[in-house]
Amino acid sequence: MVESDHTKFEGEPLSWLERVVRARVILVTAGAVFLAFAAAGTLSMLQAIIGFSVLAVAAALIGVLPGSTTTRIASTTAPSAALPWDPTIEATIAGLPEPVIVLDREGIVVAFNAPARAIAPALARNLPISFAVRIPDVLEAIRLAAASRQSQRVEFVERVRADRVASDRWAEAFVNPISLGADGTSPRRDLVLVTLHDLTPLRQVEAMRADFVANASHELRTPLASLSGFIETLQGSARDDVQARERFLGIMKAQANRMARLIDDLLSLSRIELKAHLQPTTPVDVVPIVRQVADSLQTLARDRGVEISIGKETRPLVVRGDRDELIRVFENLVENALKYGATGKRVDISLARETGPRGQEEAVIGVRDYGPGIAPEHIPRLTERFYRVDVADSRAQGGTGLGLALVKHILARHRGRLGIDSTPGTGATFTIRLPLTTDNVNAKAIS
Repeated sequence: MVESDHTKFEGEPLSWLERVVRARVILVTAGAVFLAFAAAGTLSMLQAIIGFSVLAVAAALIGVLPGSTTTRIASTTAPSAALPWDPTIEATIAGLPEPVIVLDREGIVVAFNAPARAIAPALARNLPISFAVRIPDVLEAIRLAAASRQSQRVEFVERVRADRVASDRWAEAFVNPISLGADGTSPRRDLVLVTLHDLTPLRQVEAMRADFVANASHELRTPLASLSGFIETLQGSARDDVQARERFLGIMKAQANRMARLIDDLLSLSRIELKAHLQPTTPVDVVPIVRQVADSLQTLARDRGVEISIGKETRPLVVRGDRDELIRVFENLVENALKYGATGKRVDISLARETGPRGQEEAVIGVRDYGPGIAPEHIPRLTERFYRVDVADSRAQGGTGLGLALVKHILARHRGRLGIDSTPGTGATFTIRLPLTTDNVNAKAIS
């Protein structure tokens, strides 16, 4: 081991390539000199190349010459005892699910596990942690933990880019000083254990919860404010105006119905989420369910001048499901088609059975309208709570912004899938796929 007042060295052998890298300053300088000689005509280009190659080999072999010590620069801090590689440390942290990095008291990487390498690809043993982790808060926590021998915790956020999409990643680092061999059986070694924990899912859930509360409050506040305003008007200037009173009472009833629908959807969504992990077990035939939904919406279709067409499917499409929830799914999709695609004057409902990606037969139900369609940028977000393509139009149609969110959660509970295809100007198609049950059941008994 070789030590100086400012630089710590570890007596671990270096590879040939590492020794060349350590001597890069000398090699770069020598290369420039040889090139200068070659350009001046003092040496031929071949002679310059041979001379540079000899110098590179000599630099690589310095550490293995008799009497010499192969050294590795660790840091530029106060001297400390060199730490030889200990496979026990790596074996201990290898099985941990969280990213773990072990450092010496100078901040040199001693060991790390695979999850740590995944988030910091530049990690390498015997190199400073600052080469791989460039987050100032984390580096400061490591310095404080090493200096004070007290545990540190720090939260941080970093911007990451994946598939050309930038996003924020939240995490926390636990920095704990530890001592090995302090029982007298082996030399004492002071280390720093850095454990990283991903907080991104938690932060995303918190953001979703905050958005949900804000949106729900806004949706309830709007009709409530309308009700309050009309009540004050009826108690004041319109007290004796019979015509105004009748008109205001009609508007108030519509706003109260809107609040009732919103609360009903919120409660339904909450109930479905609570039992999302429980797949229904009752066999039901979706063919009569779809026909029942279409019949129940004929009045709305006539009011809007839209014709509902249902494809013929002679065989039952029996799935394991909750009848009431499936009715809710088809009601939402067909009603949306009647409201937002009314300009197309037609809604087509198709029924079929197809083979799924895993070879299992599926019931495939499609609801297509011929209205204005949906722009591509809106399609990925249509099933988000309270997301609307056109807020004003949705509210005018009496929508709550929760219909497609309910559809998504109900289908997830039924292990089904929802597909959305649309081209602006030609309408939209919502396709539901549900796994068919293989049980031999009587379709009439369960329809």
